[in-house]
Amino acid sequence: MAVRDDIVFRGGILYFVLAIAALAIFIRILILQTIEHGKWSAMSEKYVFTTAELPADRGDILAHDGRLLASSIPYYTIYMDTRSTGMSQQTWTSGINGLSAGLARYLGVRTAEGWKSAITDARKRGDRYFLIKRRVDYETLKKLKELPIFREGQYKGGLMAQAENRRILPNNELAARTIGYLNLGDGGTRVGIEGSFDKELAGKNGMAVKQRLTGGDWITVDAAGTVDSRDGNDVVTTIDIDLQDVASNALANQLKKHNAHHGCAVVMEVSTGDIRAIANLEIGSDGNYHESYNYAVGESTEPGSTFKLPVLMAALEEGKIDTGDIVDTGSGSVKFYNKVIRDTKEDGYGRITVRQVFEKSSNVGTAKLITSLYADRPMDFVNRLCAMKLNEKLDLQIKGEGEPLIRYPGDKLWSGISLPMMSHGYEVQMTPLQILTFYNAVANDGKMMKPRFVTAITRNGTVLRHFNPDVIVNSIASGSTIRKAKKMMEGVVEHGTATNLRNDNYKIAGKTGTAQIAKGSRGYKSGSGVSYQASFVGYFPADNPLYSCIVVVNAPSNGVYYGNQVAGSVFREISDKVYATNFFRDYSDPKDVRTASRVPEAGNGFRQDINNVLAELDVRVRKRSKDEWIKTLESGDTITYAGVKISKGLVPDVRGMSLRDAMYLLENSGYRVKFTGKGKVLRQSPEHGQRYFEGQVVSLEMNM
Repeated sequence: MAVRDDIVFRGGILYFVLAIAALAIFIRILILQTIEHGKWSAMSEKYVFTTAELPADRGDILAHDGRLLASSIPYYTIYMDTRSTGMSQQTWTSGINGLSAGLARYLGVRTAEGWKSAITDARKRGDRYFLIKRRVDYETLKKLKELPIFREGQYKGGLMAQAENRRILPNNELAARTIGYLNLGDGGTRVGIEGSFDKELAGKNGMAVKQRLTGGDWITVDAAGTVDSRDGNDVVTTIDIDLQDVASNALANQLKKHNAHHGCAVVMEVSTGDIRAIANLEIGSDGNYHESYNYAVGESTEPGSTFKLPVLMAALEEGKIDTGDIVDTGSGSVKFYNKVIRDTKEDGYGRITVRQVFEKSSNVGTAKLITSLYADRPMDFVNRLCAMKLNEKLDLQIKGEGEPLIRYPGDKLWSGISLPMMSHGYEVQMTPLQILTFYNAVANDGKMMKPRFVTAITRNGTVLRHFNPDVIVNSIASGSTIRKAKKMMEGVVEHGTATNLRNDNYKIAGKTGTAQIAKGSRGYKSGSGVSYQASFVGYFPADNPLYSCIVVVNAPSNGVYYGNQVAGSVFREISDKVYATNFFRDYSDPKDVRTASRVPEAGNGFRQDINNVLAELDVRVRKRSKDEWIKTLESGDTITYAGVKISKGLVPDVRGMSLRDAMYLLENSGYRVKFTGKGKVLRQSPEHGQRYFEGQVVSLEMNM
């Protein structure tokens, strides 16, 4: 009986304990579901759900014809989890040799044995994030995913690829400094169009909700907290890639030839102020020239003789002199106080006209002339210059513009020699773009246009915002003064300091400049001697100006430093190229109209087909290219062939082709084609030269 009572007693105690435990669990459940529901729900969300930022794709920067200047391309940083929990020893043992050989083949960096040793050591260390390589493109990533071990995926093969967008310049350093960049680290750096239009290009990041699955993987799920990213808009610039290429190459060749420190070249469209090309090159530590600073926009220096144009225009506007008046330059030197001003001709030019003073770039002539007119009223001279907006910044669409300097009476550095020094471009400071803007105004019959770098903000081809040409002032001087200025500039090339630029095809008007470079408090002569800045600025064709251009070469060191030789030759190379490729469409002599009308528009396409048609029509052909696919240029009574570049992985240029030719070329390059309209291809998306993957769609818009 006692045993039975003992069992019952113990059973009762156990029952009581279990009942208490059950009650406690029940109460705890009630507390969890009511009082602590919010706390544990939030913790559950933390470990089971998370939010991740969805970065927006940055918009593209485009040339004036839609070709890419800057774009964002997906790149990947490749890691390996060498101790991935799902990786079996069999997978490792059988695949490490093949993986190592594949990495050596596709990535280089190490030999196959080197890769095997590095990965094996990482596995022994238990490395969960062993870096394979940064900046791997999509095509290479696809190949890596096919390698042994990696083909098993992240959890069985340890392959981890972290995506990131990398900004690329498809045209390498062409206009790179003007296109610009962002450096958003400490302090941040915003340069060029990338910096000034960052808000439009950046887009808006989104937010994704991700759920953790069994095994640790995360997947994106639809949830109320998901916000789609909004990609950035595109920025359409005024840059002409072909003209930019010409300007950059011509400048680079001349800088190398004269062993110069740096230089710039800018081409502006006269009527609009559009910057068609802007090259800035500086010698680097590697001995090559690179776009490292925007000298055209930011470097404010004493311009030298190119400043004689506004100086003489100020005097002409005064109405007390004319271009035919005589100035006695004597034997080539004149002294003002302790400063001797000299001409480059040793025995001087003697008695010459005001026009010849400009054409021969006589320092003595301009100094005497301006001093005789303004010695007693120098502020009137300064006011004339300021009335032509030479003391004001241009308020450009990009940041970094240098400050212009026009010295005035009362300035602490004004002296008795300031007036004669200013007359030939010293004791004033201007950037190359500010000088060009003034000369462009003369070419534009006095209307000064603000330089324009960007014409539109677009999204999927739709214009969201348009930037119209902007007039700074409707006339910088009277019509009479502008006409006289043009004649003086033409005279510089016809029989002045730039006769080497004269040619039989079209007329150039402009001005040479050769200035000594000041070295701060040390003056112009110190150390190894005098450094020079050579420049030429003008426009073409002189009788119907379409483009203005400035070329500045700083510190040529091979003994030649005059503006006509160092800078003028770059100007001539640029203008010749523009004339050869564009003027037959934009500029023609009335005598040639009947001849030009006989040449048909041949279009672009398959070389043999175009050959057959033009032979049938008995059209004169200049076959500069032997490519199978060509584009044609009409000039007078001749059609010239130029090749269509076809590069693997880059979209070919099919504009101007028939739909048949365009589809054949694109589909044989591995792309699918969509089109609207009929006739010839007017636009294509993506633009030619853009990297595109096989199987993706190229859209064509026909011109009818």
